Amino acid sequence: MSRIDVPFLVVGAGPVGMIEAALLANRGRACLVVERRAGPQTAPAAHVVNARTFEICRQAGLDMEAIDAVCKDPADAGHVRFVTRLAGEEIGHLPFERQGEECLRFTPTPLRNLSQHRFEPILAEALGKLPGVDLRHGWQWESSEQDESGVTSIVRELGSGEAHEVRSRYLVAADGAGSRVRRSLGIEMQGPQRIQSFLMIHFGASLREMVRDRLGVLHFVMDPEAAGAFIAHDVDREWVYMHEFDPDRESEEDYDDDRCRQLVLRAIGQDVPLEILHKGTWHMSSQVADGMGHGRIFLAGDAAHRFPPTGGLGLNSGFQDAHNLAWKLCAVEDGWATPSLLETYAKERLQVARENTRQSLKNAMKMVRIPQALGTEVEPTSARLAESLRDPERRRAVSDAIEAQAEHFDMLGLQLGYLYAEGALVPEGSPPAPGSPREYVPTAHPGARLPHAWIDVGGSRRSTLDLVSFEGFTLIGFGAHERWAEAVEGIASVPVAHVRVGVDVEVDETWRETCGVGATGALLVRPDQHVGWRATSLPEEPGARLAAVLGSILGDPS
Repeated sequence: MSRIDVPFLVVGAGPVGMIEAALLANRGRACLVVERRAGPQTAPAAHVVNARTFEICRQAGLDMEAIDAVCKDPADAGHVRFVTRLAGEEIGHLPFERQGEECLRFTPTPLRNLSQHRFEPILAEALGKLPGVDLRHGWQWESSEQDESGVTSIVRELGSGEAHEVRSRYLVAADGAGSRVRRSLGIEMQGPQRIQSFLMIHFGASLREMVRDRLGVLHFVMDPEAAGAFIAHDVDREWVYMHEFDPDRESEEDYDDDRCRQLVLRAIGQDVPLEILHKGTWHMSSQVADGMGHGRIFLAGDAAHRFPPTGGLGLNSGFQDAHNLAWKLCAVEDGWATPSLLETYAKERLQVARENTRQSLKNAMKMVRIPQALGTEVEPTSARLAESLRDPERRRAVSDAIEAQAEHFDMLGLQLGYLYAEGALVPEGSPPAPGSPREYVPTAHPGARLPHAWIDVGGSRRSTLDLVSFEGFTLIGFGAHERWAEAVEGIASVPVAHVRVGVDVEVDETWRETCGVGATGALLVRPDQHVGWRATSLPEEPGARLAAVLGSILGDPS
């Protein structure tokens, strides 16, 4: 058995595992990434990539132009529609998130629909260019044992059967909902494992002419005799149809290509040429792990939490996990934080996972209001649907039920406004009470993501988020620059960059007001762009105060 020595072993090369490796590699860390699949995802899976995930991609140095080139045009993917059948009558529609320029005052990178099977190859290509990253497809993790200084794992090449012993200082498990690593740690999942089960039918077809006047990324078919949902991964050539099925009575093997084709055509409502490309089954779950790891092994993404897809929070929450964990691992490895910093990973991320689970489940449950308004919940027939749509009173009730789904498809507040109430930060009174998932209120309260504003850097338009270095902390000072500079220079053991607003960079005065900082105050921002401490004004002894704050955040009171 050969032996591989590497600082970090990442299990799973989905989007979460790959961004974890990219963030670590940007800090000069060598990583072995093992993935049991033969290559990147080939069939559609997740398709919503929100603003926060793109912000993390920017900080990781990914090619944003290449990513933008494979995102779906908001003109095609800017709505969700409710129809009798795809070629039938539209019952109602809603905007699908905020994808336009109105979002640019909150983020440099608005949400887009980006199919996972197009995203993964870009991430894999980026990893291939980063020194120190070794990405191995067709390699399966089998076991791990920990000791005080590291983790010893056995991984196996599925093609040859050859086993390898991997010695790493840490292991990050991003191996999906059925995480073998999580099970080996004995970490339980809380919440329902199976709410509904679906058959995913991936098919090739050009349906633009059919939906030209009602383009959208999602089309929910409300006819109970053909109920399901269409996802337009590319309106001109690639679609997915989701069909509910009962795994206690049937299996994927019961659905051959002919049966799948008939299901799709019935939901479309007319005969069109199409090709069945893939099919698979999946279960809608709503679960969060009891913990985010044990010892030197950490869970990220679906390995730690599974949300209903109603909200598109799964992949995006996993990116936030990776972002939160990577800088903490590097800080401990570099010696400017104690291992206790790693305990804040679960403290911060589990609260977000639970809130995202709650909201996703709430969205899923509210969808029931539409068939209830149509009366098809009790009488599931096409005739009942048609009768309800002819009834003006029923029609108004249906419109109200569709409007009630608006929060489901507009959650900017949840996507950008999540805030760590405790963890690697210095608390400041009570954090702002969470508002509607739709409403994002920028704040620089400790634990929040640094508010975005546009700035000019060397003639190029940048974001305040771009001021934050992943190499260490960033102190953004609004005045008293010499005193703050002296404070930063007095910190020898922790990397702290100093940005002087009004000297190094010009930012509109309203941004300081948004941040809640006075003319001599400052923000101490963590490498993951979350505020760790807010000084509303210059402390009496800024050097001593900054040192104390860093010690508190990093677990070293000395």
